[in-house]
Amino acid sequence: MSWIEQAKRLQELPPYIFSEINSIKAEAQKRGVSLLSLAIGDPDQPTPKAIVAKLQEATANQENHVYSPYEGTLAFKRAVADWFQERFKVSLNPETEVLALIGSKEGIAHFPMAFVNPGDKCLYPSPGYPIFQTAISLAGGIPVPIPHRAENGFVPDLHELESLLVLHKPKYVLINFPCNPTSAVVDKDFLTELVFLARKYQTILVSDNAYSEMYYDDADKPVSILEIPGAMDVAIEFQSFSKTFNMTGWRIAYAAGNAKLIAGLLRAKTNIDSGPLLAVQEASIFALKNGKALSEPIRDIYRNRRKIVLDGLDKLGIKYLYPKATFFVWAEVPGGESSMDFAKRLIEKEGLVVTPGIGFGKEGDKYFRLALTVPDASLHDAIQRLGRAIQK
Repeated sequence: MSWIEQAKRLQELPPYIFSEINSIKAEAQKRGVSLLSLAIGDPDQPTPKAIVAKLQEATANQENHVYSPYEGTLAFKRAVADWFQERFKVSLNPETEVLALIGSKEGIAHFPMAFVNPGDKCLYPSPGYPIFQTAISLAGGIPVPIPHRAENGFVPDLHELESLLVLHKPKYVLINFPCNPTSAVVDKDFLTELVFLARKYQTILVSDNAYSEMYYDDADKPVSILEIPGAMDVAIEFQSFSKTFNMTGWRIAYAAGNAKLIAGLLRAKTNIDSGPLLAVQEASIFALKNGKALSEPIRDIYRNRRKIVLDGLDKLGIKYLYPKATFFVWAEVPGGESSMDFAKRLIEKEGLVVTPGIGFGKEGDKYFRLALTVPDASLHDAIQRLGRAIQK
């Protein structure tokens, strides 16, 4: 069946580097190596019991067994607007400026389908979550990386960004702070300048803010792009329940922002999928209304885990970007080795799985990502394995 082949849009995607890691893991397991993975950002803790109980109650209601409105229920969108007002002091019209999603990844993937024409250029962060680049390509756009370099704390240089805006005239600029994989954050001054540039060069701002509630200091919380004056004219923000409430498998998220951007995304969605399960929306309303009580214990767990890992890296002399948010640690590969070679060696020698930085873009090489999504004992074990590996 040689005539059966994938579409060019798939063939032209960059190689998925993590498939090579999976092959190395499989070979190690065949040799009897006991693997310990700190590579996956999927919380090991369960969804809070109160949210689960609310889902069970909502699922028993026969009225929740039908299709959801494509945009989500008005009750869900009102709860989002109320939470946004409380958390960010941003007023949203729930009917036109909020949209329910089946996970923020879905919304980010569908957004360029709504606004990007073939050949349009779009800017995305490097290093960054791979879907940022591939979504642009699959929509027929041309992805252009915004370098996030170590010397600038893995935050874009605004002068360089303005040069990219002048050169490429992008349809949109995508940002992700707090950042996966680096954990970098930005302040209101940075976002204010970014909004100014977006308005000046007439480009859309797309903000992936899925980790806004995975912070460590109550006095230094991540901000929303929508807090910035003028942002509602040019910006859309994606938020998720996955990390905030350990709800990764529930597939529930939302977009908020400019009404025209919300309407375009909704139009794309209505031709592709449906709204989230009604019972999940009810449980998510409960989560939003009890957000601080439900999410603070989760943050406490990661505060302790962060200390374990950072203390261990300090003892090993491994440099890292101090994480103010997310449940990731972005560390420098010791000895100048490439991130891919380092990741291979950790698996082969010690059965320790980390994510090589090159998988997030060329600016990520020489770094690796650790996820704090395993129990404390596993983190202590990981540090010991890491120490043995770098001494060999």
